[in-house]
Amino acid sequence: MGETLHGIGVRLRWALVDPLSSLLSGIRAEGSVVSHALLEAPWTIRFADGAPLTMVSVLRGGGTLRLSDGTERAVRAGDTAVVSGPDTFHLADGPTSFDRPHAEYEIACFAESAECTAQPLGGIRWGNDPDGATALIVGAYRASGRRHQRLLRGLPPMLVVSEDAEVCDWLEQAASDAALRSAGSQALMDRLLDWALVCTLRAWFAQATADTPHWYRGLADPMLAPALQAFHARPSQRWTVAALAAESGVSRALFAKRFTEVMGRPPLAYVTECRMDEAEALLSDTDLAIAQIAKSVGYADAFGFSAAFKRHRGLSPSVFRAAAA
Repeated sequence: MGETLHGIGVRLRWALVDPLSSLLSGIRAEGSVVSHALLEAPWTIRFADGAPLTMVSVLRGGGTLRLSDGTERAVRAGDTAVVSGPDTFHLADGPTSFDRPHAEYEIACFAESAECTAQPLGGIRWGNDPDGATALIVGAYRASGRRHQRLLRGLPPMLVVSEDAEVCDWLEQAASDAALRSAGSQALMDRLLDWALVCTLRAWFAQATADTPHWYRGLADPMLAPALQAFHARPSQRWTVAALAAESGVSRALFAKRFTEVMGRPPLAYVTECRMDEAEALLSDTDLAIAQIAKSVGYADAFGFSAAFKRHRGLSPSVFRAAAA
Protein backbone atom coordinates (compact mmCIF):
# COMPACT_ATOMS: atom_id res chain seq x y z
CA MET A 1 0.00 0.00 0.00
CA GLY A 2 2.85 2.37 0.84
CA GLU A 3 4.47 1.86 -2.55
CA THR A 4 1.16 2.39 -4.33
CA LEU A 5 0.49 5.67 -2.52
CA HIS A 6 4.03 6.80 -3.20
CA GLY A 7 3.57 6.06 -6.89
CA ILE A 8 0.35 8.04 -6.98
CA GLY A 9 2.10 10.94 -5.26
CA VAL A 10 4.89 10.95 -7.81
CA ARG A 11 2.45 10.90 -10.71
CA LEU A 12 0.47 13.76 -9.21
CA ARG A 13 3.62 15.76 -8.64
CA TRP A 14 4.69 15.36 -12.26
CA ALA A 15 1.19 16.25 -13.43
CA LEU A 16 1.35 19.51 -11.52
CA VAL A 17 4.74 20.59 -12.79
CA ASP A 18 4.49 19.88 -16.52
CA PRO A 19 4.53 23.12 -18.54
CA LEU A 20 1.04 22.78 -20.04
CA SER A 21 -0.57 22.32 -16.62
CA SER A 22 1.36 25.29 -15.27
CA LEU A 23 0.43 27.54 -18.19
CA LEU A 24 -3.25 26.58 -17.95
CA SER A 25 -3.35 27.19 -14.20
CA GLY A 26 -4.18 30.86 -14.70
CA ILE A 27 -6.96 30.49 -17.27
CA ARG A 28 -10.52 29.34 -16.59
CA ALA A 29 -13.83 29.12 -18.45
CA GLU A 30 -16.46 31.55 -17.29
CA GLY A 31 -20.04 31.99 -18.48
CA SER A 32 -20.01 29.02 -20.85
CA VAL A 33 -23.15 28.63 -22.94
CA VAL A 34 -24.96 25.85 -24.74
CA SER A 35 -26.56 27.26 -27.86
CA HIS A 36 -29.00 25.50 -30.18
CA ALA A 37 -29.66 27.67 -33.21
CA LEU A 38 -32.05 27.10 -36.07
CA LEU A 39 -31.47 30.03 -38.38
CA GLU A 40 -32.57 30.94 -41.86
CA ALA A 41 -29.52 31.57 -44.03
CA PRO A 42 -27.73 33.87 -44.35
CA TRP A 43 -26.77 34.39 -40.69
CA THR A 44 -23.71 35.15 -38.56
CA ILE A 45 -22.97 34.85 -34.85
CA ARG A 46 -20.63 37.44 -33.36
CA PHE A 47 -18.30 36.49 -30.47
CA ALA A 48 -17.56 39.70 -28.61
CA ASP A 49 -16.00 38.83 -25.24
CA GLY A 50 -12.44 39.92 -26.00
CA ALA A 51 -11.30 36.83 -24.11
CA PRO A 52 -7.69 35.55 -24.21
CA LEU A 53 -9.11 32.21 -25.44
CA THR A 54 -12.51 31.23 -26.78
CA MET A 55 -13.49 27.64 -27.56
CA VAL A 56 -16.36 26.79 -29.92
CA SER A 57 -17.44 23.15 -30.17
CA VAL A 58 -19.81 22.32 -33.03
CA LEU A 59 -22.00 19.44 -31.90
CA ARG A 60 -24.41 19.55 -34.85
CA GLY A 61 -24.57 21.61 -38.00
CA GLY A 62 -21.58 23.77 -38.92
CA GLY A 63 -20.45 26.91 -40.69
CA THR A 64 -17.45 29.12 -41.40
CA LEU A 65 -15.36 30.90 -38.77
CA ARG A 66 -13.83 34.22 -39.75
CA LEU A 67 -11.20 36.01 -37.67
CA SER A 68 -10.77 39.77 -37.55
CA ASP A 69 -7.92 39.58 -40.11
CA GLY A 70 -10.15 37.81 -42.63
CA THR A 71 -8.79 34.30 -42.04
CA GLU A 72 -11.54 31.74 -42.59
CA ARG A 73 -11.94 28.08 -41.60
CA ALA A 74 -14.87 25.77 -42.26
CA VAL A 75 -16.10 23.88 -39.18
CA ARG A 76 -18.57 21.01 -39.08
CA ALA A 77 -20.10 18.70 -36.50
CA GLY A 78 -17.32 17.22 -34.38
CA ASP A 79 -14.95 20.19 -34.79
CA THR A 80 -13.70 22.23 -31.85
CA ALA A 81 -12.07 25.57 -32.63
CA VAL A 82 -9.89 27.50 -30.18
CA VAL A 83 -9.47 31.17 -31.03
CA SER A 84 -6.68 33.13 -29.36
CA GLY A 85 -6.72 36.82 -28.57
CA PRO A 86 -9.26 39.51 -27.79
CA ASP A 87 -10.40 40.43 -31.31
CA THR A 88 -14.04 39.90 -32.25
CA PHE A 89 -14.68 36.98 -34.60
CA HIS A 90 -17.71 35.48 -36.33
CA LEU A 91 -19.33 32.18 -37.25
CA ALA A 92 -21.55 32.17 -40.37
CA ASP A 93 -23.65 29.53 -42.07
CA GLY A 94 -21.24 29.78 -45.01
CA PRO A 95 -18.43 31.97 -46.39
CA THR A 96 -20.69 33.99 -48.70
CA SER A 97 -22.92 35.14 -45.84
CA PHE A 98 -20.28 37.61 -44.62
CA ASP A 99 -20.57 39.65 -47.81
CA ARG A 100 -24.34 39.96 -48.22
CA PRO A 101 -27.18 41.16 -46.00
CA HIS A 102 -27.72 38.70 -43.17
CA ALA A 103 -29.16 38.30 -39.70
CA GLU A 104 -26.52 38.78 -37.00
CA TYR A 105 -26.62 37.34 -33.48
CA GLU A 106 -24.19 37.74 -30.61
CA ILE A 107 -22.74 35.52 -27.89
CA ALA A 108 -20.83 37.41 -25.20
CA CYS A 109 -20.32 35.28 -22.11
CA PHE A 110 -18.74 38.01 -19.97
CA ALA A 111 -21.16 40.89 -20.59
CA GLU A 112 -23.92 41.44 -18.02
CA SER A 113 -26.54 42.01 -20.72
CA ALA A 114 -25.46 39.16 -22.97
CA GLU A 115 -27.83 36.39 -23.99
CA CYS A 116 -25.70 33.70 -22.40
CA THR A 117 -25.64 35.51 -19.08
CA ALA A 118 -29.41 35.87 -19.09
CA GLN A 119 -29.85 32.21 -20.05
CA PRO A 120 -26.66 30.64 -18.68
CA LEU A 121 -27.24 27.02 -19.67
CA GLY A 122 -30.55 26.99 -21.49
CA GLY A 123 -28.67 28.77 -24.24
CA ILE A 124 -29.79 30.95 -27.10
CA ARG A 125 -32.46 29.28 -29.20
CA TRP A 126 -33.72 30.47 -32.57
CA GLY A 127 -36.40 28.42 -34.29
CA ASN A 128 -38.39 25.45 -33.07
CA ASP A 129 -36.92 22.34 -34.67
CA PRO A 130 -34.08 20.93 -32.55
CA ASP A 131 -33.52 18.13 -35.04
CA GLY A 132 -32.38 20.62 -37.66
CA ALA A 133 -30.57 22.96 -35.30
CA THR A 134 -26.98 24.03 -35.20
CA ALA A 135 -25.75 23.06 -31.75
CA LEU A 136 -22.75 24.81 -30.22
CA ILE A 137 -21.00 24.83 -26.88
CA VAL A 138 -19.07 28.05 -26.35
CA GLY A 139 -16.54 28.65 -23.60
CA ALA A 140 -14.90 32.02 -23.04
CA TYR A 141 -11.82 31.90 -20.81
CA ARG A 142 -10.68 34.56 -18.37
CA ALA A 143 -7.03 34.82 -17.40
CA SER A 144 -5.48 35.77 -14.07
CA GLY A 145 -1.96 37.12 -14.01
CA ARG A 146 0.64 36.59 -16.72
CA ARG A 147 1.35 32.86 -16.63
CA HIS A 148 -0.96 32.08 -19.55
CA GLN A 149 0.84 34.42 -21.93
CA ARG A 150 3.51 31.87 -22.73
CA LEU A 151 0.78 29.44 -23.74
CA LEU A 152 -0.82 32.02 -26.04
CA ARG A 153 2.53 32.69 -27.70
CA GLY A 154 2.66 29.00 -28.62
CA LEU A 155 -0.80 28.90 -30.22
CA PRO A 156 -1.92 30.03 -33.68
CA PRO A 157 -4.76 32.59 -33.92
CA MET A 158 -7.16 29.71 -34.61
CA LEU A 159 -6.77 25.94 -34.30
CA VAL A 160 -9.31 23.24 -35.06
CA VAL A 161 -9.44 19.68 -33.71
CA SER A 162 -11.95 17.08 -34.93
CA GLU A 163 -13.73 14.61 -32.66
CA ASP A 164 -15.95 11.65 -33.50
CA ALA A 165 -19.72 11.61 -33.12
CA GLU A 166 -19.63 9.69 -29.83
CA VAL A 167 -17.61 12.46 -28.15
CA CYS A 168 -20.05 15.11 -29.40
CA ASP A 169 -23.05 13.12 -28.16
CA TRP A 170 -21.43 12.71 -24.75
CA LEU A 171 -20.49 16.39 -24.49
CA GLU A 172 -23.98 17.53 -25.46
CA GLN A 173 -25.57 15.12 -22.99
CA ALA A 174 -23.22 16.31 -20.23
CA ALA A 175 -24.17 19.91 -20.98
CA SER A 176 -27.88 19.04 -20.93
CA ASP A 177 -27.49 17.22 -17.61
CA ALA A 178 -25.67 20.23 -16.16
CA ALA A 179 -28.50 22.49 -17.28
CA LEU A 180 -31.06 20.40 -15.38
CA ARG A 181 -29.20 20.76 -12.08
CA SER A 182 -29.81 24.35 -11.02
CA ALA A 183 -27.49 24.29 -7.99
CA GLY A 184 -23.95 24.76 -9.27
CA SER A 185 -24.89 24.18 -12.89
CA GLN A 186 -22.88 27.08 -14.31
CA ALA A 187 -19.78 26.10 -12.31
CA LEU A 188 -20.19 22.50 -13.46
CA MET A 189 -20.45 23.56 -17.08
CA ASP A 190 -17.44 25.87 -16.80
CA ARG A 191 -15.31 23.10 -15.28
CA LEU A 192 -16.42 20.78 -18.08
CA LEU A 193 -15.17 23.39 -20.53
CA ASP A 194 -11.86 23.65 -18.65
CA TRP A 195 -11.44 19.90 -19.08
CA ALA A 196 -12.43 20.11 -22.76
CA LEU A 197 -9.84 22.85 -23.38
CA VAL A 198 -7.04 20.71 -21.95
CA CYS A 199 -8.12 17.74 -24.10
CA THR A 200 -8.39 19.91 -27.22
CA LEU A 201 -4.96 21.46 -26.76
CA ARG A 202 -3.35 18.10 -26.06
CA ALA A 203 -4.93 16.67 -29.22
CA TRP A 204 -3.77 19.63 -31.30
CA PHE A 205 -0.22 19.53 -29.92
CA ALA A 206 -0.07 15.81 -30.67
CA GLN A 207 -1.09 16.28 -34.31
CA ALA A 208 0.67 19.58 -35.03
CA THR A 209 4.17 19.69 -36.50
CA ALA A 210 6.02 22.94 -37.12
CA ASP A 211 3.48 24.93 -35.09
CA THR A 212 3.95 22.87 -31.93
CA PRO A 213 5.61 24.89 -29.13
CA HIS A 214 9.19 23.86 -28.45
CA TRP A 215 8.48 23.02 -24.81
CA TYR A 216 5.77 20.56 -25.81
CA ARG A 217 7.92 19.05 -28.54
CA GLY A 218 10.68 18.45 -26.00
CA LEU A 219 8.38 16.63 -23.59
CA ALA A 220 7.54 14.19 -26.41
CA ASP A 221 11.23 13.49 -27.09
CA PRO A 222 12.49 10.37 -25.22
CA MET A 223 15.94 11.85 -24.65
CA LEU A 224 14.87 15.30 -23.51
CA ALA A 225 11.73 14.47 -21.52
CA PRO A 226 13.47 13.24 -18.33
CA ALA A 227 15.63 16.37 -18.16
CA LEU A 228 12.71 18.72 -18.83
CA GLN A 229 10.57 17.00 -16.21
CA ALA A 230 13.39 17.27 -13.68
CA PHE A 231 13.94 20.96 -14.41
CA HIS A 232 10.26 21.87 -14.18
CA ALA A 233 9.94 19.87 -10.95
CA ARG A 234 12.95 21.59 -9.36
CA PRO A 235 13.46 24.95 -11.10
CA SER A 236 15.39 26.39 -8.13
CA GLN A 237 18.18 23.83 -8.51
CA ARG A 238 21.50 25.07 -9.92
CA TRP A 239 21.07 23.44 -13.32
CA THR A 240 24.00 22.96 -15.70
CA VAL A 241 24.06 21.23 -19.08
CA ALA A 242 25.90 18.32 -17.45
CA ALA A 243 23.25 18.01 -14.72
CA LEU A 244 20.44 18.03 -17.29
CA ALA A 245 22.25 15.46 -19.43
CA ALA A 246 22.67 13.23 -16.38
CA GLU A 247 18.89 13.25 -15.86
CA SER A 248 18.53 11.93 -19.40
CA GLY A 249 21.37 9.46 -19.04
CA VAL A 250 23.38 10.69 -22.03
CA SER A 251 26.59 12.62 -22.59
CA ARG A 252 26.71 16.37 -22.22
CA ALA A 253 27.61 16.87 -25.91
CA LEU A 254 24.87 14.58 -27.22
CA PHE A 255 22.28 16.15 -24.95
CA ALA A 256 23.22 19.72 -25.92
CA LYS A 257 23.08 18.87 -29.64
CA ARG A 258 19.72 17.13 -29.40
CA PHE A 259 18.25 19.82 -27.16
CA THR A 260 19.17 22.60 -29.60
CA GLU A 261 17.78 20.65 -32.55
CA VAL A 262 14.41 19.97 -30.92
CA MET A 263 13.95 23.06 -28.76
CA GLY A 264 15.44 25.66 -31.07
CA ARG A 265 17.84 27.03 -28.44
CA PRO A 266 20.64 25.74 -26.17
CA PRO A 267 19.66 24.11 -22.84
CA LEU A 268 20.65 26.98 -20.56
CA ALA A 269 18.93 29.54 -22.80
CA TYR A 270 15.70 27.57 -22.30
CA VAL A 271 16.29 27.34 -18.56
CA THR A 272 16.81 31.11 -18.33
CA GLU A 273 13.75 31.86 -20.47
CA CYS A 274 11.54 29.69 -18.24
CA ARG A 275 12.96 31.32 -15.11
CA MET A 276 12.31 34.80 -16.46
CA ASP A 277 8.73 33.87 -17.41
CA GLU A 278 8.11 32.48 -13.93
CA ALA A 279 9.72 35.53 -12.34
CA GLU A 280 7.39 37.79 -14.33
CA ALA A 281 4.38 35.85 -13.05
CA LEU A 282 5.59 35.98 -9.43
CA LEU A 283 6.41 39.69 -9.62
CA SER A 284 2.97 40.44 -11.11
CA ASP A 285 0.78 38.06 -9.15
CA THR A 286 2.34 37.83 -5.67
CA ASP A 287 3.77 40.01 -2.93
CA LEU A 288 6.86 37.85 -2.48
CA ALA A 289 10.07 39.73 -1.79
CA ILE A 290 12.50 39.89 -4.69
CA ALA A 291 14.99 37.78 -2.72
CA GLN A 292 12.34 35.07 -2.30
CA ILE A 293 11.52 35.15 -6.01
CA ALA A 294 15.22 34.96 -6.85
CA LYS A 295 15.63 31.73 -4.88
CA SER A 296 12.44 30.19 -6.21
CA VAL A 297 13.60 30.59 -9.81
CA GLY A 298 17.13 29.36 -9.22
CA TYR A 299 19.31 32.35 -8.30
CA ALA A 300 21.47 32.40 -5.20
CA ASP A 301 20.72 36.03 -4.33
CA ALA A 302 18.64 39.00 -5.33
CA PHE A 303 21.58 40.81 -6.91
CA GLY A 304 22.33 38.07 -9.43
CA PHE A 305 18.64 37.63 -10.20
CA SER A 306 18.08 41.36 -10.66
CA ALA A 307 21.00 41.63 -13.06
CA ALA A 308 19.78 38.67 -15.10
CA PHE A 309 16.19 39.93 -15.15
CA LYS A 310 17.21 43.38 -16.33
CA ARG A 311 19.46 41.88 -18.99
CA HIS A 312 16.65 39.76 -20.40
CA ARG A 313 13.62 41.99 -19.80
CA GLY A 314 15.11 45.46 -19.98
CA LEU A 315 13.76 46.47 -16.56
CA SER A 316 14.80 45.73 -13.00
CA PRO A 317 12.43 43.47 -11.07
CA SER A 318 11.21 46.33 -8.88
CA VAL A 319 10.49 48.59 -11.88
CA PHE A 320 8.74 45.72 -13.68
CA ARG A 321 6.58 45.02 -10.60
CA ALA A 322 5.62 48.68 -10.27
CA ALA A 323 4.69 48.87 -13.98
CA ALA A 324 2.57 45.70 -13.73
CA ALA A 325 0.65 46.92 -10.69
